[in-house]
Amino acid sequence: MQCAPPSPPLRWDIFCRVIDNFGDIGVCWRLAVNLVQRGQQVRLWLDDASALAWIAPTGATGVSGVSDATGQAGVQVLPWRTPFDRFNTTPGDVLVEAFGCEIDATFIAAYADSISASGLDLGFCQKCVWINLEYLSAEPFAQRCHGLPSPVMSGPGRGLTKHFFYPGFTAGTGGLLREPDLLARQTAFDRSGWLAQLGIDWRGERLVSLFCYEPAGLSALLQQCAQDARPTRLLVTTGRAATAVRHCIDEQNRRQPLWNERKQLLISYLPALTQPAFDHLLWSCDLNFVRGEDSLVRALWAGKPFIWQIYPQHDNAHHAKLEAFLDWLQAPTSLHRAHICWNGIAPATPLPALLAPQTLEVWRSCMAQARTRLLAQDDLTTQLLALVQQLGISRALALT
Repeated sequence: MQCAPPSPPLRWDIFCRVIDNFGDIGVCWRLAVNLVQRGQQVRLWLDDASALAWIAPTGATGVSGVSDATGQAGVQVLPWRTPFDRFNTTPGDVLVEAFGCEIDATFIAAYADSISASGLDLGFCQKCVWINLEYLSAEPFAQRCHGLPSPVMSGPGRGLTKHFFYPGFTAGTGGLLREPDLLARQTAFDRSGWLAQLGIDWRGERLVSLFCYEPAGLSALLQQCAQDARPTRLLVTTGRAATAVRHCIDEQNRRQPLWNERKQLLISYLPALTQPAFDHLLWSCDLNFVRGEDSLVRALWAGKPFIWQIYPQHDNAHHAKLEAFLDWLQAPTSLHRAHICWNGIAPATPLPALLAPQTLEVWRSCMAQARTRLLAQDDLTTQLLALVQQLGISRALALT
């Protein structure tokens, strides 16, 4: 029996406007690399690629031949400038509009012109699959809207159709980003060796990672660590987390100079971490504090107890989003309480006891069950490839 030849790789254009240089670009870079690892060709259009200098330092040095921090070549990073050079760019087979960024109108105009020049109807003969990659949410609308068509009613793309792609935690959504070798790498991880590479003299103390904005409960957390019977080493990421910790310590020293007299709280300020190194940080710790979307997903795959600081919205819409996630997580009462205090939804003082061994064990069990549920689902890239194939086949049949 003769096997069918393999399908040629698709050409992907992923567009991302960088709002939070840790989050938006972090998700898009992981997606781009994941697609390349599965044989696809990817161009990543960024209005600000500066964060790649530390997220993927071996992969952000040029326009083409880009590789991620593990050496995976193939992602082409291109500047998204205004005005867009529509005359020297040919759109690929798949357009991905990340987080509502709206693909540059001149790029869409070039695509529309290429169809019109062939004398074909714009809507009927759409050649590219156009995906609107949305933010991650556990709210019910994600499952209801996942995969739905969204006709373009105005602008140069009028007559074309986008399709919503909603990442999510349940069947019926687009799943979460996960590399095929993730669990194998985690199993082989050497915590002591990795900490030693960072110059951290770890002697068995509790390890807690901190990647945050300016959480309401930070001062209370530092005090808990200082007062606990077991020493705690806080591994603080660079940027806003480090600034917030230093500010809290200065305030605490002014109010109570001997608050950490027994030196039960040890602090290590970390350098900027690549994406693989951030995974290593989460795998190393007994408790992780994470923020935003990308680090939430990585904390789930780490399977360790964690508290998520959700991105705050001015209309408090993030409250419902956090509650929906905690409902999906089946968070025990203590973990639910810790989240709403950490996020300032409830008073942060007193902060629930976060370091008690029995509490962390309950949380660890909760996270293990959540990760098992997620591993039973296809990952985001697998589902995205399947949707693109389905839409492409449907379009080809419509044209025959």
